[in-house]
Amino acid sequence: MNSPIRRISAGCLLLCVALLINITYVQAFWADELNARPENRRVLLDEYSRERGPILLADDTPIARSVPDDSEFEFQRQYPQGPMYAPLTGYYSRFYGRTGLERAQNDILSGEDDRLFVRRLIDMATGEEPKGGAVKLTVQPAAQEAAYEGLEGYKGAVVAIDIETGAILAAANRPSYDPNAIATHDFDEQTAAKNDLDSDEDQPALNRAFAQRLPPGSVFKLVTAAAALESGEYEPDSEVPGPAQYDLPLSDKPLGNYFEGACGPGGTTTLIEALRISCNTAFAHIGNELGHDALLDQAERFGFNTQPLTDSDMNAATSVFPDDASEPETAYSAIGQFEVAATPLQIAMVSAAIANDGVLMDPYLIREVRGPDLVSPIEQTEPEELTEAVSSETAEQLTDMMVEVVDDGTGENAQIEGIDVAGKTGTAETGREDEPPYAWFTSFAPADEPRVAVAVVIEEAPDTAREDIGGGALAAPIARDVMEAVLGS
Repeated sequence: MNSPIRRISAGCLLLCVALLINITYVQAFWADELNARPENRRVLLDEYSRERGPILLADDTPIARSVPDDSEFEFQRQYPQGPMYAPLTGYYSRFYGRTGLERAQNDILSGEDDRLFVRRLIDMATGEEPKGGAVKLTVQPAAQEAAYEGLEGYKGAVVAIDIETGAILAAANRPSYDPNAIATHDFDEQTAAKNDLDSDEDQPALNRAFAQRLPPGSVFKLVTAAAALESGEYEPDSEVPGPAQYDLPLSDKPLGNYFEGACGPGGTTTLIEALRISCNTAFAHIGNELGHDALLDQAERFGFNTQPLTDSDMNAATSVFPDDASEPETAYSAIGQFEVAATPLQIAMVSAAIANDGVLMDPYLIREVRGPDLVSPIEQTEPEELTEAVSSETAEQLTDMMVEVVDDGTGENAQIEGIDVAGKTGTAETGREDEPPYAWFTSFAPADEPRVAVAVVIEEAPDTAREDIGGGALAAPIARDVMEAVLGS
């Protein structure tokens, strides 16, 4: 054999070896990644040919399910209550992939989870068609309906939490969308629905309850009040300055109250009174007296700067308290402005921790996952403590202060006959002169034996309500209805 032929043969041999190495590498190391790609139609068609498991509410009502279909895909994904649960379920689309729980819990729902390996082997041996498992949520239908209906006509979100366990009882958003239109097998209808969803400036696909961070405004005064009480330098009846305007350090721009005038006779008030009437100047003063580090520590003990809901992989946003701030910035941070940003979930966590004797529970959305028989539990979520946000004594003091807010303060619209409610209103500036503020309200009930904590935010209200967008006016009634729904269940 002459030299050129030998070189060509060696080159071909090297190419074959390289090809074998590449195939082996792809199969061994890239297989999972390639299978997970939404553009991998072979895997998607295989998924559509099997019955995908349902997503269930706390009472086993399905909010996502697969039904037999005469098309080549064999099954059609349906969302019986569409918009009410769309930000949670997301959608399962042949062309646009998966979002929400359909994405986060795909391995269980599709039947590909490693915990279902034995079940798949049995199906292969018996010739049974493989099925997906079920995901059961903690969400209560009555609470979700009250939250969703209460938001009608508004842009905003509601979160309700079981105080003792951290289970999420409601997570509602407005506006929303119908995932059925994107799950359809009709390509033109699916494309039109997806284009409408993507082009909507109101972002109906955004899970506002978990992923929308906004300045919390005066509901953050609960954190500042907690830091004050925990410092040992303040009691609920401690006198604090509450002038009509607070002269910010290092600044010639004063900070005023949302109402005209001072917060008490001679510009002096008490801590409990400052919370009851939501006195900006008093809490700005307290914030600077405590200092940025004390506020940061307290905020983080309530869950700020830590991502929640990691159990369900719902891409929940991390609420933020700034790592550093000047004295004027600290004053604004103490009243929930400057760079402080929180989700409704985070604000509900603050109230839940206060109600739970100061103990912050890890919030969770998934109660259990089940096998393809939809009965046998594979894994159940156990309640878990995150931090001691405040001492039990401080929690009791804050509860009494919050009851005053609802009984005879800015939160009167959250009152429930025969039940003591603890709450706090909030109004947060958007930073845009042509837009009204955000309205917040957070609460828990019953105050003496707490069961449920709620947070409500209204981003936008109808024109007729824009002049009255305070948290007590718009958000408090929604929180009341959600609490009543939980307590009545």
